[in-house]
Amino acid sequence: MKLSVLKEFLNESIQHVSKAISNKTTVPILTGIKIDVDSSGMTLTASDTDISIQSFIPIEKNELQVIELKQSGSVVLPSKFFVEITRKLPAQQIEIEVKDNFQTIIRSGSSEIQLMGLDPEEYPIMPGIEESKRIQIPSDVLKQMIKQTSFAVSTNEATPILTGILWTVQNGKLKFTGCDRHRLASREAAIDTEASFTLNNVCIAGKTLNELSKILPDQNTLIDVIFADNQVLFKMSSLLFYTRILEGTYPDTSKLIPQSYQTQLVVHTDQLISAIDRAYLLSREDKSNIVKLTMRDNGSIEISSSSTELGKVTEELDTVQLTGDMLRISFNSKYMLDALKVIDSEHIHIGFTGAMQPIIIRPDENASLLQLILPYRTTS
Repeated sequence: MKLSVLKEFLNESIQHVSKAISNKTTVPILTGIKIDVDSSGMTLTASDTDISIQSFIPIEKNELQVIELKQSGSVVLPSKFFVEITRKLPAQQIEIEVKDNFQTIIRSGSSEIQLMGLDPEEYPIMPGIEESKRIQIPSDVLKQMIKQTSFAVSTNEATPILTGILWTVQNGKLKFTGCDRHRLASREAAIDTEASFTLNNVCIAGKTLNELSKILPDQNTLIDVIFADNQVLFKMSSLLFYTRILEGTYPDTSKLIPQSYQTQLVVHTDQLISAIDRAYLLSREDKSNIVKLTMRDNGSIEISSSSTELGKVTEELDTVQLTGDMLRISFNSKYMLDALKVIDSEHIHIGFTGAMQPIIIRPDENASLLQLILPYRTTS
């Protein structure tokens, strides 16, 4: 194998695929990046068995010669060194030559590096996926949906299914649900699919979707999402991202969402975030994270927290609307801030069905996003 490639394109591809490499793998060859070169271009592959990413660099792009091919071939290079070396090479042109026994020489400007490559025949083959179950979604919408739900998934591997985001499709709408038993986040969006297409109990690890989000294009590009028995493939123009579906049945969370409220509150989003953020500083020091919200008959609310060592924070906020029973609620301020910070709305609607019932948070006049937090029982 012998070629030269523009550093900018090679680095971008390496950064994409390296997100699939895990230091914990027990399969030595999976610590490497596989490179395949032929007359169409260069394909880089990395995998940790949970996710696999392939990135393609064409010979030419927009009339720019990206790759100059001298000899086709394949090799697996150790990612730890390959990622760092290519980033630090001096010239814009990088030459890669693979000799006998996969000994690889990388040249750039006055630099020459030798790496011991591995046999590409030992690298696992990418899963074949039948493309019959497919949806299309704009990349900016997918990124936003991941951001608005992934923080609520569980980090406890004892219940693997709750470490994932549940995907459901019904009546032309895609819904994401993340839940860790203490809080829940859900987001809906209309998608391009047949009206009869349905999807149930497809759960993808939250940390995997966060990695996907980092390489999704910011612009409004349509992403193909293809579902197989135990795999999902995200298809972009020059990138393939494979991930496995988590095993198990996701719990029915629909019963957690109340249909009516005993008390309803509408408040300025930024003001509420700022007040809880200040109260969180003190509650965090006490390692409790507990902040209290107390409703007043004059239509205001009080946000407060205390620390046995440091003191107390109390702040009063005017509301846009406050109706129903006046309640006093204690909640995890970090969970509340996580929920509020992904809501892009001037006002926020919070519904209560009692002091110890789930708190429901929505952007005002937007039913597609919902956040749920369970309150805390406190002695005072």
